[in-house]
Amino acid sequence: MIGFIAILIVILLAVIVVQIGKVSELSAKIRGEEGNTLKKNTSTAFWLLVFCAGFLIFCVISAYYYKNWMLGYGPHESASEHGASLDSLFNITLVITGIVFVITHIALFWFTWKYKERTGGKALFMSHNNLLEVVWTVIPAIVMTILVIRGLDTWNEVMDDPGDEAMEIEAMGWQFAWNLRYPGADNELGARDYTLTKPGNDVGQDWTDTRNLDDFIASELVLPVGKKVRVRIIARDVLHNFYLPHFRVKMDAVPGIPTYFVFTPTKTTEDYREELRKYPEYQAPSDPEDPNSAPLWKAFEYELACAELCGKGHYSMKKIVKVVEQDEYDAWLAKQKSWFFSQVRNTDDDPYKGQLLDSEISERKEAFNDKLNLALKSDKVDDKLIRLEHVEFETGSSRLTELSVYEIENLADALQRFEDVKIELGGHTDNTGNLENNIALSNDRANAVRSELIEQGIDELRLVAIGYGPNQPVDTNETDAGRQNNRRTEFKIISQ
Repeated sequence: MIGFIAILIVILLAVIVVQIGKVSELSAKIRGEEGNTLKKNTSTAFWLLVFCAGFLIFCVISAYYYKNWMLGYGPHESASEHGASLDSLFNITLVITGIVFVITHIALFWFTWKYKERTGGKALFMSHNNLLEVVWTVIPAIVMTILVIRGLDTWNEVMDDPGDEAMEIEAMGWQFAWNLRYPGADNELGARDYTLTKPGNDVGQDWTDTRNLDDFIASELVLPVGKKVRVRIIARDVLHNFYLPHFRVKMDAVPGIPTYFVFTPTKTTEDYREELRKYPEYQAPSDPEDPNSAPLWKAFEYELACAELCGKGHYSMKKIVKVVEQDEYDAWLAKQKSWFFSQVRNTDDDPYKGQLLDSEISERKEAFNDKLNLALKSDKVDDKLIRLEHVEFETGSSRLTELSVYEIENLADALQRFEDVKIELGGHTDNTGNLENNIALSNDRANAVRSELIEQGIDELRLVAIGYGPNQPVDTNETDAGRQNNRRTEFKIISQ
């Protein structure tokens, strides 16, 4: 029994020795891993410092490298009167936030080095620090207050009421385009109502408002340099944003809530191109696949974009913006056609259908007088013959239509001004029907005009009326358009 117990004791001692050896081995291993961990932590902290330095250097170098592509720097100084104030505000903000950016990043990575794991290191418990909390609360508050006050001051200056000195245009954003509406000669935009929006009236113009009659829709935004512009900004469907980056103009277009922006362009498109021309970056071809394409500076255009993600067609809302000298703008303006007169006039949507508007009466009188003055000055026989474009008769009758009175009044007024002028009134028809009937009808029509002139005080001895029927056609009688052209009333100056 004693021997058996002795054997068990020996075995137990052997097991204990083995376990002690394993514990020692494990302890040594742990101590080695701890050393490796410390070494790795130190290495990581060091390389984070290197990364911090490299990152900050990269930020500075890349900003300098790309400065000539960024708004506000290099050739991209603001092209508007207020833009310099906004750029200055952005630069102040950049300096302040840039300092904070550098300090916080240096602190962040320095702390990884300073407080890396150390043997025997012990964390310091600090519940709070009143001074530190006051510092990082008060300083940002002061800086934010300065920036906000400066920003409000700049904003109030930019958005100051321009009064009557500004030209006003309207920009309506919709998925996915801009409708640009300009006032006509009256320099006033007409009223609009969203319930009137439909094909052919995208803006919802109210045609009963006569201010709308000379408004026109432009395919691109054209502005005169040096002229204050007030843009009325609206949206037809979803949220859009009216963004003219080169002019530092950016304003939301909100459905149901009109907004606006006021600015004055200071550089024409050509002026801006000449600025770009001075920089080597803008000598590169505008099309990378075509080395012979125009250089970037020459292909440059101002642009209008939408700065809201308004849907999958958002990219297509870009429009060209042209800033030109006043005379070039006036020439462009003269070529624009009123939407009402080019698309709506005498359609079912025209509330004045069958009537003559004051502007049309004036235009017709001006055109008539131009032709008459040319005839009076010319020695050519053909120039002495003038067609009464707006004298018309009821079908198959010598009864004058109601609107013909305006053209006859123009002729009567001219004869009263030029008392020595005598004229021959000639009536013409197409060749449809009986020749004798056509001659009689044309004679009756010429005499109808003569009678109207006599009623307006013109001496009958100054007026001769002749019906030529179809004998002097000016067009073919084989088509409806040709026959319509042949049915006419003319007058010829026979003495002056």
